[in-house]
Amino acid sequence: MTLRVGVIGTGAIGREHVRRMTQVLKGAEVVAVTDVNAAQAREVVDAFKLQAVIYENGQELIRAQDVDAVMVTSWGATHEEFVLASIAAGKPVFCEKPLAVTAEGCKAIVEAESAFGKRLVQVGYMRRYDRGYRAVKEALVNGTIGEPLILNCAHRNVSVPDFYTRDMSIVDTFIHELDVHRWLLDDDYVSVQVVQPRKSRLAGSHLQDPLLVYMETAKGVRINGEIFVNCKYGYDIQCQVVGEMGIVSLPEPMSVTMRSEAKLSTGLLTDWKERFIEAYDIELQDWIDSTLRGEMNGPSAWDGYAAAIASDACLEARDSGAIVRISMPERPSFYRHPSEDKAASGIS
Repeated sequence: MTLRVGVIGTGAIGREHVRRMTQVLKGAEVVAVTDVNAAQAREVVDAFKLQAVIYENGQELIRAQDVDAVMVTSWGATHEEFVLASIAAGKPVFCEKPLAVTAEGCKAIVEAESAFGKRLVQVGYMRRYDRGYRAVKEALVNGTIGEPLILNCAHRNVSVPDFYTRDMSIVDTFIHELDVHRWLLDDDYVSVQVVQPRKSRLAGSHLQDPLLVYMETAKGVRINGEIFVNCKYGYDIQCQVVGEMGIVSLPEPMSVTMRSEAKLSTGLLTDWKERFIEAYDIELQDWIDSTLRGEMNGPSAWDGYAAAIASDACLEARDSGAIVRISMPERPSFYRHPSEDKAASGIS
């Protein structure tokens, strides 16, 4: 059986996902594409020799009879519209982050999916599929370092394009940390403070770069986060959890150590696509397989909503300079995994 996928948005990540489904993964066929830049959509169809219809807009693609499932990889502000339309059409939808640019938008998606009565939405938080993060998660679940006390993290980019806005450092960049740390710790956030240190002279005039984000979770874990999107030296993702009896750190990406020109050096990645290429592959194969089974097992619309609530609080904290409280609603049973429902009812 083959999952017939329609892709909305054929920019950088959309093109990469088309390549994956066409050349790397099994069980999916790209049968439809659309992009606000029609020439770009055509170029992707031609480049991967797709037998795909190019639609004028996302709504037409979602309504297409031969599209079984939808992939939303368009500009973040359009995600809410296309995800809601996919739910209304009863079609599974994989949406790259953010699920919506505000918590209210994510809440609308959660309510629409709950009313439909079946999980249809998966959010593209690929770090949950990264082998390094999964190893950290396993150590925490096994209690190897005792209860976690502190989490230190950093998200550093070589540079960002001119269209990158000041809010994007939170809603497009740090949003990954907001999701994966909540998943690692199995905990929700209760407060955030954003501090603006000395600004890099290499940052655009409209950006405050870097930013420091200090958060607290419901269980009392303190998170010290850094966002630095013009660091110049490489694409560098760091995560370290300090526990009662030890420390677990995200492993560095595999690289070759060189002895050359009187230097001992290790290369660093500069491209986010290379850093998480395997995680993206595993993530999308899991989505394809689970969708064909009529399931939805990856990060949910609720996870997208939780990250957006924290993201909105981060923006408020950045602008006010104050410690902002984060109020997270109780997760509905609709978004629990069956194992969690059994645990809640005392069934083993």
